[in-house]
Amino acid sequence: MPDTATIYSDIPDTDTLGGRLSRARDAVGLSAAQLARRIGVQSSTIQAWESDRSQPRANRLSMLAGVLNVSLSWLLYGVGTSPIEDTGAELAESVAFQLDRLKRLHQETAEVIGQIERDLGRMAAYD
Repeated sequence: MPDTATIYSDIPDTDTLGGRLSRARDAVGLSAAQLARRIGVQSSTIQAWESDRSQPRANRLSMLAGVLNVSLSWLLYGVGTSPIEDTGAELAESVAFQLDRLKRLHQETAEVIGQIERDLGRMAAYD
């Protein structure tokens, strides 16, 4: 399988703009904060783009394509030069990192739920 897709590929990338943006950022090894600094926006803006809550303006799309080394048409429509995807050990490392992150988030969620339950118990005592 080739490392890149071209505009002549039979099957376009059907992910959303946000999904393609996130994958391209991961492929070049940048955090959302690092990408934000490079193109002059806030990290929350990158997160909004990647979650498809908003879309970048044309000038930012052009900057994103350049920084991420993908074609503008790939970012917008899923056809053109795409990022070289992680393989093998890099993919396993990425998945392990995401799993660790998910475990930490799960623990934090459990702690917040516990705190809410304690607060509700204290509120019930006032009734």
